[in-house]
Amino acid sequence: MDDVLRRGGDVGKAVEQWKLVDQKRKSLQGELDGLRASRNSANERMSKLDKKSAEFVAARDELKLLASKIKEDEAALSATEADAEQQLLMLPNAPHSSVPDGKNEHDNQVLHVWGTAPTFPDGFVPKNHWDVGEALGILDFERGAKISGARFTVLKGWASRLTRALMNYMLDLHTSNGYQEVWPPALVRRASLRGTAQLPKFEADVFRLAMPEPPPGTAPESIVPDNDLFLSPTAEVQVTNLHSDEILDASVLPIKYCAYAPCFRAEAGAYGKDTRGLIRQHQFDKVELVKFTTPETSYAELDALRTDAERVLQGLGLHYRVMTLCTADMGFGSSKTYDLEVWLPGQNAFREISSCSNYEDFQARRAKIRYRPNAGDKPRMVHTLNGSGIAIGRTLVAVLEQYQQVDGSVIIPPALRPYCGGLERIPAPAV
Repeated sequence: MDDVLRRGGDVGKAVEQWKLVDQKRKSLQGELDGLRASRNSANERMSKLDKKSAEFVAARDELKLLASKIKEDEAALSATEADAEQQLLMLPNAPHSSVPDGKNEHDNQVLHVWGTAPTFPDGFVPKNHWDVGEALGILDFERGAKISGARFTVLKGWASRLTRALMNYMLDLHTSNGYQEVWPPALVRRASLRGTAQLPKFEADVFRLAMPEPPPGTAPESIVPDNDLFLSPTAEVQVTNLHSDEILDASVLPIKYCAYAPCFRAEAGAYGKDTRGLIRQHQFDKVELVKFTTPETSYAELDALRTDAERVLQGLGLHYRVMTLCTADMGFGSSKTYDLEVWLPGQNAFREISSCSNYEDFQARRAKIRYRPNAGDKPRMVHTLNGSGIAIGRTLVAVLEQYQQVDGSVIIPPALRPYCGGLERIPAPAV
């Protein structure tokens, strides 16, 4: 538990609060055990007494008092256990020993850089993707907002076609590297979100569906499978829960899945940040990578997963760097995270395009995902890993910015041309 304190911030206070509640739980449990032992003794003593004797009456009265106190303590213990469990669910995962200490994102460390930033002719200032897209008539922010509100966008023409191309390119690449493709539902149950640690910590960040009550006399399951459904914030939720409440055979590990899914997040970033463009949207598309491994192999598999995500950017010829996140900047459930940051010349900055994380057994304990090392062995918790493989919208942003031309056209990366009818560029906007 002390390892989690390396994360800093308010984690220390949360840990101390949990310890207080857990100590109360232990105290109540000890008191209850003593009361139950006294009750057993009283029952045994009564069995040896004359039912008409004063001693029997006294023992019976004592037993009634014990029964009342036991009932009272059982209720208190149940409430305290629920409180302790809820507080425990709000504590983040402990960072791995190799994770650098830090106070914020400025303490993240560069692992390596791939490629070089694109160069442009003298006098040409590269544009932001929203200017490129609006000039080409392929990004319609105004109509997206008209239909659904802020942080929604309509992709038109080449933006739509490149999105389909990117999805197919990524899935083809990952399946050729041993990942099994799945296409999961977009709606998820509360238990699934809790299993991957999105809930209860981030309930304000997910879209919950307002489900109608079924008509009188109609079984609820005939309307929806669960009356508490959410739009999934990431396919990590669905794919990880493919094996919830299961005991896997060690011989099938590691299991490697890739999945396309639309993602929905009610909280799209810091207030006032990235209000323009596609970087922070309430709805976005992503290809997800998920692995189930043994504890002994999970960190080697994390490096392999990161490499698989990097292959996407390398295949597209996009300049990027890999960051090892520090203790303060990691996600809530992660033990170690690498961020892939792609270069955006229109913003003159690297921006995150993928996070690859090892959760160790943090999610597995919540979702009850175990494996049996050998026949007859006691089941152990698996380690779960996931990473974007990668975010499609942000990849579209990177293509528009890194491959933009002086005349307003955009070169289509060679890896995407087979998915685009062999065409080499998005034509320049008509003058």
